[in-house]
Amino acid sequence: MKKLTAAASAVALTGLISTGAVAGDFTANASFSNNYLWRGLTQTENEPVISGGIDYAHDSGFYIGTWVANVEYGAGDRFSYEHDVYLGYAGEYNGFSYDIGWLYYNYDESAEYDFSEVYASVGYGGFSVTAWILAHSERDPTVDPTYDFGFGDAFYLQADYSHEIRDGLELGLHVGYHDGDWVDEFNFADGTTDYVDYNVSLSKGGFSFVVSGTDLSDSPTGLQNDEVKYVISYTID
Repeated sequence: MKKLTAAASAVALTGLISTGAVAGDFTANASFSNNYLWRGLTQTENEPVISGGIDYAHDSGFYIGTWVANVEYGAGDRFSYEHDVYLGYAGEYNGFSYDIGWLYYNYDESAEYDFSEVYASVGYGGFSVTAWILAHSERDPTVDPTYDFGFGDAFYLQADYSHEIRDGLELGLHVGYHDGDWVDEFNFADGTTDYVDYNVSLSKGGFSFVVSGTDLSDSPTGLQNDEVKYVISYTID
């Protein structure tokens, strides 16, 4: 699944960017999981997900890729897949890592929910912080004029830490904060426009186990936003 840093691999189900491709090479990945979490919230009504992607990274630091997964939001057949396209520039300087880029989320044409974000990340050692800002949305504002979906009207901030415990077994810690009308409109947060998500993970090889939670109450669609979720996944690179 997509991941921004080693710590973020713990949240492989949150839809993060894959910058792990070897410079100058194409890489591919496929994954299976019992749930697809994006910023702590299920994107499959707590059902299994199959996903896969292809990435290319140049030795200059430029990368580009695409990723696809099944989704389900309880909206009939309006949503069946998520197809992402992303590009950016990543590198290191004096022990610090950095990554800036753009990500486009594409869904079924009938959904009319495509949107994009810009992001920037800085890391040092096992720590990293990342900011995501809503760049645009194809959601028709006349559907509910109380919502704003323009540039900067929603953002997500996250902090991650990863540490190898022993023999390739990695511990990951994550906390994130999501704010803006997009939270309620897209994630069915029952009128809430901001929330905190957090998780702890263990990963080794292609296996990952994540315990994830949020400070949200349950949503009217029964997505169990208020419950702790346990996610097991296996990824082949």
